[in-house]
Amino acid sequence: MRGMSERQYAAHVGLSRGAIQKAKTAERLVLYPDGSINASASDARRAETTDPSKTRKPPAPKLKPVPEAAVTAVGDTLREQGLAVPAVGGGTTFLQAKTANEVLKAQERRIRLQKLKGELIERARALSLVFRLAREVRDAWVNWPARAAALMAAEISGSCSEATGQQITVEPAAMQKVLEKHVRAHLDELAEVRPDFR
Repeated sequence: MRGMSERQYAAHVGLSRGAIQKAKTAERLVLYPDGSINASASDARRAETTDPSKTRKPPAPKLKPVPEAAVTAVGDTLREQGLAVPAVGGGTTFLQAKTANEVLKAQERRIRLQKLKGELIERARALSLVFRLAREVRDAWVNWPARAAALMAAEISGSCSEATGQQITVEPAAMQKVLEKHVRAHLDELAEVRPDFR
């Protein structure tokens, strides 16, 4: 057998076997003496005898529109890695999108590995820890004037007495009030600072 069978020719032209049998009966195919189909000659004859308006055209593949956010994300990822970025409105090539996807997968794996090693903690946990530490420092500063006022008053009274030869007394309560005023002013200044957690 030199030519194709009905089944082979049907697969070759993308039609059903029944359609090939009808074409054979209508003598629209070129056959070898053994009954097999001469593919190239049959293709030419079918093209001559087929009405183009009656041919079924394969449907155009329906492509889903790519969201603009996805295209922007691809560009941002490529830019971060120092790679070529698609021009605005120029469209992203498949290779660029695949490269960005691989870069993001590698970054995700690195972050997961850092988490497993304990090198990385969740942002909420870090913020909670910083907040707790800052509150402890604030509380320590608020309580400091009450502890230090009496000692400082005694030191100031003693040093003034030695320098002038006269007895000067500083009331611990007055010293505590002054210290508290200055410590609270300083803490208010610190409250104005807003750390950037980007």
